Amino acid sequence: GHRVSLGGSVYFQTKLDTIYINFPAPNIPPLDSSVKCARQCGRSTALLNVHRQAHSPHLASFVWRGLFGGVGRWPGEGEPSGPLRRWLGGSKNRAMNSGPAAPELAVRVTGLRKTYGSRIAVDRVDLAVPRGSFFGVVGPNGAGKTTSLRMITGLLKPDAGTIEVDGINVWDNLVAAKSRIGVLPDDLRLFERLTGAELLYYIGRLRRLDEATARRRTTEVLRAMGLENEADQLVTDYSQGTRKKIALGAAILHVPRVLFLDEPFESVDPVSARLLQDVLQQYRAAGGTVVLSSHVMETVERLCDYVAIVHVGRVVASGPIDEVRTGRTLEQTFLDTVGAREVRLEQLDWLQTLAV
Repeated sequence: GHRVSLGGSVYFQTKLDTIYINFPAPNIPPLDSSVKCARQCGRSTALLNVHRQAHSPHLASFVWRGLFGGVGRWPGEGEPSGPLRRWLGGSKNRAMNSGPAAPELAVRVTGLRKTYGSRIAVDRVDLAVPRGSFFGVVGPNGAGKTTSLRMITGLLKPDAGTIEVDGINVWDNLVAAKSRIGVLPDDLRLFERLTGAELLYYIGRLRRLDEATARRRTTEVLRAMGLENEADQLVTDYSQGTRKKIALGAAILHVPRVLFLDEPFESVDPVSARLLQDVLQQYRAAGGTVVLSSHVMETVERLCDYVAIVHVGRVVASGPIDEVRTGRTLEQTFLDTVGAREVRLEQLDWLQTLAV
């Protein structure tokens, strides 16, 4: 177990991945103190959800989970104009490409498999994501896209297969692998009882940014995402589109080498979707790699230069998007590949009996 202490007092001891620590209201620690408390867990985990329970003025509950996993210090700031350009463009030759020569593939997946009882969710999936690419993963509901992304990002342990991100075996070295990725999951869970500004600052500190840098980047993300007016609102009051924007901002704070996005444009209005796409294009132009799943074929076709079609747990087509669609639209290629089911009118003949 890990002894979690704050101010000399031991509050909890656990071997679990989720740690609940309750502080009486008069002793609620500031954000910086609770970050230090989280780091004492010895597993480089990060906060998944923080609740300042409104129904009880005498209790604040802090909940840690390993969603963000490894933490990484951001190298020196760049100088190009604009907040995101200063981060992403300025980091092109440092944060993303520092150290030994980067492998040709940003993500390599071999023989990935996951079963639930007798049901095979993912069946021997192979993926090769070139560095600096915009890689789309498409497939019908239940095809195994989300399950695959969860295993690739270290959130769900596979039954078999190997996963490498930025040359690091994910399940042999979760901390190092997670420090190189950013994740925007489909089942978007955020710190509901924090404000947008508090959320970004907290994630920045958990990623080991110093206080001044975390506060500066919080301000810059809010400005870049057009969320200055929502900065002091609780996340629980955000619309779905605003939640997606704040979550993407949190995912890029540490300049990950690979971004994994599960249905990033679902339930997002066209204006917010365009803003998210602009941020992703800027990140990609700076040397980052984007892997996204989506049901919106037009979006994948417009953004991505590589695509994989997943069906019944297997990759049935993969490669440069022009080679996969072979002169057709991506939607037509998708329908031809997975098999479009036609509904015969006689099966719903009662629809023709509408009362006048």
